Amino acid sequence: MIESATICRNPPPGLLRRLASMVYESLLLAAVLFVAAFVYILLRNPQAPGGMLFFRLYLALVIAAYFLWFWTHGGQTLAMKTWRLRLIAADGSPVRARMAAKRLLFAVLGIAAFGIGILWALWDPDRQFLHDRLAGTQLMRE
Repeated sequence: MIESATICRNPPPGLLRRLASMVYESLLLAAVLFVAAFVYILLRNPQAPGGMLFFRLYLALVIAAYFLWFWTHGGQTLAMKTWRLRLIAADGSPVRARMAAKRLLFAVLGIAAFGIGILWALWDPDRQFLHDRLAGTQLMRE
């Protein structure tokens, strides 16, 4: 399942560039979550029974919607545009919804597992993150 053939003609972006993009992405995502939390609190009391569970699920859905939308509509979030990165399918085509969902799931799992999904890039022959390898996607420099 894990192959090292890639279609992208540009060399893969460096690890530091991708990590810098991730840091910037976390700042932008924090702002998105701040606005989403504000809207939620206006509409529903998070202190109500079960309110915190629904609040956490709502924020998780906001995060998923954020990434899935941008990855499937142009392959770039704002942070990726800033750092001149684009997400494409391994065959060079645009990312489809199923691929984006798999990438998001594998990224969350790989980061939660002490960052092994990120560290994978140090040994991967194409310098890909593990979640890109498993989802059939890749990052390219613009």
